[in-house]
Amino acid sequence: MNNGTFITFEGPDGAGKSTIIEMVANQLGKNVLLTREPGGIDIAEQIRAVILAKENTAMDPRTEALLYAAARRQHLIEKVKPALDEGKIVLCDRFVDSSLAYQGYARGLGIEEVFAINQFAIENLMPELTIYFDIEPELGLLRINKNKGREINRLDLENLEFHKKVSEGYHLLIDRFPERIRCIDASGTVEEVLQQTLKIIEESLAKRKPY
Repeated sequence: MNNGTFITFEGPDGAGKSTIIEMVANQLGKNVLLTREPGGIDIAEQIRAVILAKENTAMDPRTEALLYAAARRQHLIEKVKPALDEGKIVLCDRFVDSSLAYQGYARGLGIEEVFAINQFAIENLMPELTIYFDIEPELGLLRINKNKGREINRLDLENLEFHKKVSEGYHLLIDRFPERIRCIDASGTVEEVLQQTLKIIEESLAKRKPY
């Protein structure tokens, strides 16, 4: 049992979670580790480059799922778990739920099948709290197109139907894990979304029993 708190941030592309997570980290103070998936450490960043490269359109969905799980494993062991053992609050931009929604549901590999791959990778270390930023796929893609400074990756090139499937997949997960996943309307202003996010995190931390 670790002494830290593991909080993940999820949402469709363009939901704004990467912006909010940085603001949350600044608000929570020094005992916080901010990281992302895929990536966060050197090996996982190299895998990220392969997964998201726009030229890798021939990538098989199962290959994609396995690469995400491999990056996740290395990131978890090298960065996340040590920080939790030190008692830190770990804020992670994406985790297992992304694989379940994108590869499991939207790619049609099966949520259970992709979950099995990831259980092998994470050894049942799941977040205590997941904050899901809910937004209509059309609005998310519009935000991406307007943000000229944002990295455009292979998943951003998928059609609207794919992104709608991603959203459907996430909502299935919200129904499946209601005790863990909290949903926020991400269509509001940055300040509105930030305040909702901080409120949920503060409530969760207040309920947490010290070990």
